[in-house]
Amino acid sequence: MPLGERDPHTGWPTTGHEWNGILELNTPVPKPVWYFLVAAIGVAVVYWILMPAWPLVTTYTKGILGNDQRADVREAILAADGNERAWMAEVAALPVGELALHPELLSRSLETADMLFAENCSACHGRDGGGGEAFPRLSDGVWQWGGTPAEILETLRVGINDTHPETRIGIMQAFGQDGLLDREAVLQLVSYVRSMSGLEDPGALGPEALDAAATDFAENCASCHGDDGTGIAELGGPDLTDRVWLYGSDPDAVFHSVWYGRTGWMPSWEGRLSDAERRTLAAHVLNLAGEL
Repeated sequence: MPLGERDPHTGWPTTGHEWNGILELNTPVPKPVWYFLVAAIGVAVVYWILMPAWPLVTTYTKGILGNDQRADVREAILAADGNERAWMAEVAALPVGELALHPELLSRSLETADMLFAENCSACHGRDGGGGEAFPRLSDGVWQWGGTPAEILETLRVGINDTHPETRIGIMQAFGQDGLLDREAVLQLVSYVRSMSGLEDPGALGPEALDAAATDFAENCASCHGDDGTGIAELGGPDLTDRVWLYGSDPDAVFHSVWYGRTGWMPSWEGRLSDAERRTLAAHVLNLAGEL
């Protein structure tokens, strides 16, 4: 069909193009589309005038409203930092044990400490504080170095067997490996120690062996674990009567501890975490044990 002729069915002019008998009609763009395009252009122009829009060589058009999302985010961060510093200062000024008297402050402290614990402590003590072999459980209320807020804070501050000049030192000597006790004496001592928590019958050793084991315990172990085996927190000597065993309670595990000795380690968090952050962690640990 030649250009300019009209389609007999619709009455629209044609463009002169035909494909297998199908004619291309020269129909106008629908008016709603024009309305939409005009409206979109109008909105774009208004936006360019009011808001930051066009990049320039070293900057960009600011817009009449001067909206700057980077500045907004920066102000929000500064406000949050200021707010955090304010309540952290309150935490630093309070004894940890008194945080429970300030519910809102305690809530913020525990929320912050949960993140700090996950980042710094959970690798050894477990995400829920459940611990594991060679890593103390923090949720059972059994404390090797004392469980008062002040004692926990001090442990966090100086660490255990760390490079901090005031670190807590807790090393169990290798009584068998160092030749202080022979194998028979170590085996008797293992049975004696396990009997303290009811895992063995002390009478099974026999009178002579029992007396010898008690003497060896008094001469080699009592200085850290106490005469009755209940531990000495100031020295990090664990309680041997409570059925809580850091390295396992079976005869082989206890033998290994007595024969080869044990040396735990925990880093000092002074210098890594602020005083207020360590206080929130102490509160978190006490909360895990249900003591806050």
